[in-house]
Amino acid sequence: MLHIDIITVVPELLDSPLSHSILGRAKDRGLLEVNIVDLRKYGIGKHYQVDDYAFGGGAGMVMMPQPLMDCIEDLQSQRTYDEIIYMAPDGEQLNQPMANKLSLQKNLMLICGHYKGIDERIREHVITREISIGDYVLSGGELAAAVVVDTVGRLLPGVLNDETSALFDSFQDNLVAPPVYTRPAEFRGWKVPDVLLSGNFEAIEAWRYDQAVQRTKTRRPEMLEDE
Repeated sequence: MLHIDIITVVPELLDSPLSHSILGRAKDRGLLEVNIVDLRKYGIGKHYQVDDYAFGGGAGMVMMPQPLMDCIEDLQSQRTYDEIIYMAPDGEQLNQPMANKLSLQKNLMLICGHYKGIDERIREHVITREISIGDYVLSGGELAAAVVVDTVGRLLPGVLNDETSALFDSFQDNLVAPPVYTRPAEFRGWKVPDVLLSGNFEAIEAWRYDQAVQRTKTRRPEMLEDE
């Protein structure tokens, strides 16, 4: 089972995305455990403060080191983490090979930034990995954390009804997925390629591979350049 703790100041943002569909089934089957931790419980003073002004001035608030460190150490007293991950716009970009590796771990901690982010000292001394889901900025790291959990969780053995399906997802073999079709074989005069109706599985696999290569060349040529 994979256990994931997510530290956030807005836990409500994560309730729905992590409770339904494939992730819901993974949790019900005991394959994935996701614990959402409200950082404000570790806040300072009667107002449970978790952020303060940045040294040197400038707009925006910064998440304070003390509440975050108290939370991290509390969680570390309960288990050993394979990775302590900060969701950051300037982190390494999430991709399928990274998701594959994370899915093999046992315990992950995800930290959701907010405001102007977290105190740099936590990044320097505590964080083991920083992940971005794209070159843009979100209001907080919660949605990015949900993307990571979904990407990783669906790879766990037993989560998907067809356990081989994840192996043929886009990016698993450095190619995007080929086109897919379902019934009826003809819809409004638009026909399914004959090869898919032939029953010749060797020819079908060859067609799918060719389509994946062609689609990758057209839509994501940089993936082939990286090989």
